[in-house]
Amino acid sequence: MTTVNLYLNFNGNTEEAFTFYQSVFGGAFTAFQRFRDIPGGGNMPAREQEKIMHVALPIGGGIALMGTDITDDRQKATFGTNFFISLDARSLEEATRLYQALSAGGQATMPLEKMFWGAYFGTLTDKFGVQWMVNYNDRPGQ
Repeated sequence: MTTVNLYLNFNGNTEEAFTFYQSVFGGAFTAFQRFRDIPGGGNMPAREQEKIMHVALPIGGGIALMGTDITDDRQKATFGTNFFISLDARSLEEATRLYQALSAGGQATMPLEKMFWGAYFGTLTDKFGVQWMVNYNDRPGQ
């Protein structure tokens, strides 16, 4: 296996979510496709044609955050406590910036602070319901 990427499903607000993530992580989208642009997309209901079929945003370390809008009215994306996206920052400043930016409009669930195991660590749920862990270990290998 060469790469593991994170794929998120949204209920029609993928573009808003990924614009937000791009403001946090920077960089450019490597893919950004609407349903209207795929073969047969013009046959979809007009309200679904503008939704995001696929988006990819590199977030560092060869990893991309990817996503789509759910277009099937019988299926909805349900956010819960079954996963976190875990970020390992290169500095305390970077960890602090990521934590503050991602928690804006969301909920800080565990403050970013020095933990008993020696790392700075915090958790949050962003304004889209996605859970994140932010970690910075100033003593790698410990």
